[in-house]
Amino acid sequence: MNPACLGYLGITSGLFLLALPYALLYTKLTGRYRSSIAQRIGIYPPLNPLVSGSPRIWFHAVSMGEVNAAVPIIEAIREMTPRCAVILSTATEHGQELAKNRLPDDVTCIYAPVDFFLSAAFALRRIKPDLLVCLETELWPNWLMIAHQMGIKTAIVNGRISERSGKRYMKIRPLMREVLKSMNIFSMIQQSDAQRIQDIGAPPEKIQVNGNAKYDLLIRQSDSRIQPVIRRMFGINGNEPVFLAGSTRHSEEEIILDAYRNVIRSAPDTLLIIAPRHVERSRHIEKFITERGLTCQLRTRLENNGANRTAPVIIIDTMGELQAAYSIATVVFCGGSLAPLGGQNILEPAVWAKPVLYGPYMEDFLDARNLLESTGGGIAVKDGHDLAEKVLFFITRPDQAEKTGNAARKAVEMNQGAARKHAEAIYHLLRG
Repeated sequence: MNPACLGYLGITSGLFLLALPYALLYTKLTGRYRSSIAQRIGIYPPLNPLVSGSPRIWFHAVSMGEVNAAVPIIEAIREMTPRCAVILSTATEHGQELAKNRLPDDVTCIYAPVDFFLSAAFALRRIKPDLLVCLETELWPNWLMIAHQMGIKTAIVNGRISERSGKRYMKIRPLMREVLKSMNIFSMIQQSDAQRIQDIGAPPEKIQVNGNAKYDLLIRQSDSRIQPVIRRMFGINGNEPVFLAGSTRHSEEEIILDAYRNVIRSAPDTLLIIAPRHVERSRHIEKFITERGLTCQLRTRLENNGANRTAPVIIIDTMGELQAAYSIATVVFCGGSLAPLGGQNILEPAVWAKPVLYGPYMEDFLDARNLLESTGGGIAVKDGHDLAEKVLFFITRPDQAEKTGNAARKAVEMNQGAARKHAEAIYHLLRG
């Protein structure tokens, strides 16, 4: 083991031992993470006979976004190897809930161990996978190195290394080079991801470029029967335009609200729907909007299919509803992009054939941005003033909104099949 790996092992061990008593006390006092903490430190119940079949494939998808990428890949690999056993781990409770809802009952869902060497070793010995598959950017050195030492094959699929992540990894390149050279395949989303992971230390002969598996699942989620249900939920009875700002982050809501105030000067019946990236901020946003002289309602307070909606602004304070809510939008803005936060997945509204707006900071989703802009379905805005102009443009020109929205959906439809390509990479690795 090289000095970088030894240093990482020492640092993570020290941090784990320092944090564990506080984590246990916090769980005892608050009740939070009670369902996950044992597994997070590497203590798992016996999985047999729940997990049966061969080969045994462990997918790790940290949260909801990675779970959405994992679902079509798992479906494809099970078609290729119908007798395989699949285990999927997440690090968050929301990810765990989504995985259990999206995957069949014979897929075992667990919580992932933290990257402490004993926790990782206990978990790997209990689960005994033939292959450990990490989704997107989940590169945990202790976990991956111990798996390699145990003779377990390791892979990253739907791999994504943003420019920001790449810079962070380059600071610990001696460590990452040692980790990456022990892995078996890197099935990346686009060429820039492949180049970055090679720069960090992945052997070039192990790298493939196979597209983004999330595109495959998005098409299936855009069921036209959802739209009238969502319209009733939000109390939309007429043809009022809807400006939906999804996955907004701190500091963006003020810009969005100022843009909305400019929009309603010319289109006063426009409904604004804000879906914060972190729903726990909903009450703060509610207070902020009220202080700015506008009325608003939380989505959870809309009763009788939205019959009691009276406000021009709705805040989505629930998890898992944003994707369906995009179906009723006239125009969409995707957050995390007006501030340097890397952006959000702009293909989620695109699949509903909506014009998609986003700010200049899209480093984490450059493939999606390039894809939408190639068909004319995605449009970047510079600031709040530009956002207001673009929103008003599409609200007042429904024919142009329809044309741009269709171009956005076309971009998604043109790039189907990535999940199967990633699954084929796994299949060939399993066959040796």
